[in-house]
Amino acid sequence: MKALGLPRRGDSLLVAEIHADDGRLTGVRPLGGSVAFGERAEDALIREFEEELGVTVTVLGGLRVVENIFLHEGQVGHEVLFLFPVALPPGRFDGQERFVFHEDCGTACVARWCDLDGLDVPGGPELFPTGLKAWLRAAWDAEP
Repeated sequence: MKALGLPRRGDSLLVAEIHADDGRLTGVRPLGGSVAFGERAEDALIREFEEELGVTVTVLGGLRVVENIFLHEGQVGHEVLFLFPVALPPGRFDGQERFVFHEDCGTACVARWCDLDGLDVPGGPELFPTGLKAWLRAAWDAEP
């Protein structure tokens, strides 16, 4: 199980780049990480943002649970994702379009703001999990 946050800035979503084992960019996905046994998904999400970005996010509600079955490097993967709309602390990451953060294991990762309309289109990165763009677009368009 994973808990992922959906920070929004206008029509952009903060995402992490996902690379194939050979290093090429395969797509992007929301930031977050694994839910430990006995840990609530919301607590895991808050912990992951504190560990990776050094910020405390505010969960805005509207939890969505997605079962994600996918293919990676020829192998089938299966995960349950808890997706939370979140707010970053005011002013944090203003003026930063792209930045590096580190996983618990020390691996460097790139986070960046991506315009939702530039995802899942020819020449643009794919947004994982599949179907997230359509759900976000519908949710964002329904807001007053």
